[in-house]
Amino acid sequence: MARITISKLERRYEETAALAGLDLSIEDGELVALLGPSGCGKTTTLNLLAGFARPDAGEIWFDDRLISSPRGVVPPERRNVGMVFQGYALWPHLTVEQNVAFGLELRRRGRPEIKREVDWALGLVNLRGLERRYPHELSGGQQQRVALARAIVVRPDTLLLDEPLSNLDANLREQMRFEIRRVHDETGITMVYVTHDQAEAMVIADRVVVMNVGRIEQIGTPREIYECPRSRFVAAFIGNANCLPGVLVEPGLVRCGELLLRTATPSVAAGTDVTVCVRPSALRLCEPAATVSENAVHGRVVQQAFLGDHQDVRVELAGGIQVRALAPSREDFEPGTEVRVQFSPGDCHIVVD
Repeated sequence: MARITISKLERRYEETAALAGLDLSIEDGELVALLGPSGCGKTTTLNLLAGFARPDAGEIWFDDRLISSPRGVVPPERRNVGMVFQGYALWPHLTVEQNVAFGLELRRRGRPEIKREVDWALGLVNLRGLERRYPHELSGGQQQRVALARAIVVRPDTLLLDEPLSNLDANLREQMRFEIRRVHDETGITMVYVTHDQAEAMVIADRVVVMNVGRIEQIGTPREIYECPRSRFVAAFIGNANCLPGVLVEPGLVRCGELLLRTATPSVAAGTDVTVCVRPSALRLCEPAATVSENAVHGRVVQQAFLGDHQDVRVELAGGIQVRALAPSREDFEPGTEVRVQFSPGDCHIVVD
């Protein structure tokens, strides 16, 4: 396996900076997800790790081996890197067994070794018994498993995955998230996983790297990223937080338009422009006359969507501010309903962009 070190990595496409000085360390055997919207630089990073492009500045190291810099690039076939593509890239005229064996045959391995390793890889992804089928005879999930088996059968030091589940339906995506995590845990391969799906990143990764316009916004465990966002972008992108601009009046007290909210105590001076971020799941809706503690404000429901086990409710507060709250499905919050919205101070996080 390999430890990956990315130092001051830059890549430009004409006048556009796809990467602007990226610094990232990935530990041996770690599974890291590069998460962000389209155009944030995550796929460019993956292509540079694979050796498909040369950086304009910076370096990439695998352990103590320099593999990419402006001075030169170690070609993909000499990196011992496996890759799973978004479109699977299976050979349609080859069987499952032949597709998985392809990389070993290129390495001129003996037939007994190829048979042993292919059997191991197919067992790992639960495809034994389908060796003689062709790709068109498989479901989307089975094709994805073949692509995964083909990538790991060569025993790579690093496995790169480029939005591998985007072509699957919702149920298969959810199932394959756990399968990829299981394969990682059983093999210990260092994995870099590119996705724009926050749920995917949260389920699969040891650490999540949130990227935006060629830079890293935040690195942390899924829990750290969700519970303690360090910027308004991270708070809004992960979990769709309510982000209310305001001014810090005093430690732990922020004025957001006509609202005065108690918050977690920030390490910034009074008078600083800040953003209060609070998750929809942290807001509590109750009757207007209900007895509540501080941080309860009056509002009116403007939109409601039933989602089965809960409902997504949009509430307009004083000054025209709108917030989202997740409420139990059994409660009635039809548009026009008057409510009180409870902001728990401990769930109101302050960020300064």
